[in-house]
Amino acid sequence: MRAIPARHRLPLFLRIFGVMLFALLGAQLLDFAMLVSVPPPTPRLYPIAEVAQVLHGDIPGGSGYRVTTEWAPPPDNGEPHVERVRQRLAERMGASIDDVHVAIDRPPLFLRPAMPPRHFDRPHGEPGEILFGHFTAAYRMADGRWRVVQAERRGIEPWHWRILFWLLGTLVAALPFAWLVARHVAKPIGLFAAAAERLGRDPRAPPLPLDGPPEVALAAGAFNEMQARIGRYVEDRVTMAAAMAHDLRTPLMRLALRVEKAEPADRAAMEADIGEMKEMIAAALAFVRDTGRPPRRQRLSLRALTESVADGMVDMGADVTVEPGDDLVIEADVSGLKALLSNLIGNAVTYAGQARVRIARPDGHALIEVADDGPGLPEALLERVFEPFFRAEPSRNRETGGSGLGLASARAVARAHGGDVTLFNRAGGGLLARVLLPL
Repeated sequence: MRAIPARHRLPLFLRIFGVMLFALLGAQLLDFAMLVSVPPPTPRLYPIAEVAQVLHGDIPGGSGYRVTTEWAPPPDNGEPHVERVRQRLAERMGASIDDVHVAIDRPPLFLRPAMPPRHFDRPHGEPGEILFGHFTAAYRMADGRWRVVQAERRGIEPWHWRILFWLLGTLVAALPFAWLVARHVAKPIGLFAAAAERLGRDPRAPPLPLDGPPEVALAAGAFNEMQARIGRYVEDRVTMAAAMAHDLRTPLMRLALRVEKAEPADRAAMEADIGEMKEMIAAALAFVRDTGRPPRRQRLSLRALTESVADGMVDMGADVTVEPGDDLVIEADVSGLKALLSNLIGNAVTYAGQARVRIARPDGHALIEVADDGPGLPEALLERVFEPFFRAEPSRNRETGGSGLGLASARAVARAHGGDVTLFNRAGGGLLARVLLPL
């Protein structure tokens, strides 16, 4: 495994941790700047003397107060500072403490600040008590009803907007750090996804570079080892099949020599069987050669290649038509794709006497459809016919079909290009072979 460059030896975990730490530090610095630069909100102060005047009716509602009339007072909190507020209000109004009720939302809201005597004067120059926050005070009037005074709740104030703008600024400042973290996490995943897709198209694709953080380099090395093992496994199977097919020629030749000494009545049938075996071996060798050799891909006109294959079959007397349409340019192996088309069109001509070919471009893919009006296939065999040496017509008669490698070879070529071949029975009768290739 190639050594990792020094600049990439910092683990991905530490990189992401460092970015998140810097993002958190930046957010805290912005919060501290907000704490220093944004002044704290000034609470609304409600002097006890003023509240008493509003309860008594000397000052009308409004200007920070909401006045209503109720038949029942608000419940008391039962806390000491609330009792002091009731006592101060009763003293101010010259009423009994039982005729005054107070409810405060958030204690402690009663303070005795050291203010100059000119504010909220009381007799003997004592500083006046104040309330701030949200409270409800009630006074029982002569008719038994209660005059209820509440601190008017404000909506969004300027300091709320300042805090909101600071929070939005913190979010904007954190966006680059979040983008870096997401990029560091998603980039290796994207590289492996692209490598897996490339491996599906071509097992001989170049290996991944061992670059990046140690975790990514280690995973890339494991992926390359897996790709190499898959390649060796495929090559071993191809080599074994080629060797078996090649070695069968020698005993087959000896059988052919011995057949010459057989009785004339049996010689013709034996020679036919030997000839069929030779053709099967030749087909197997061709299949191994086509699937085992590295493809040479180039940009080509799919319509021109299809029409070339169709014209060649028409010259031999076959009924093949290619529907008109737009051209598609794809990157493919010319010989492999030509063999695929020859197999599919040849099967349609062999079993149905004619073939109709259509080329389209659905969803960013190249689509080739070969349709015929033949008998079709049982649903259970639509997938099995792609198995090597499997034939839907079991007689092995060379006049009614090949060796059973044509569709297997066609699917191997399509999958080597990152696509696939599937068969469908048409609703009106006949078979439809569909080839889907990536553009």
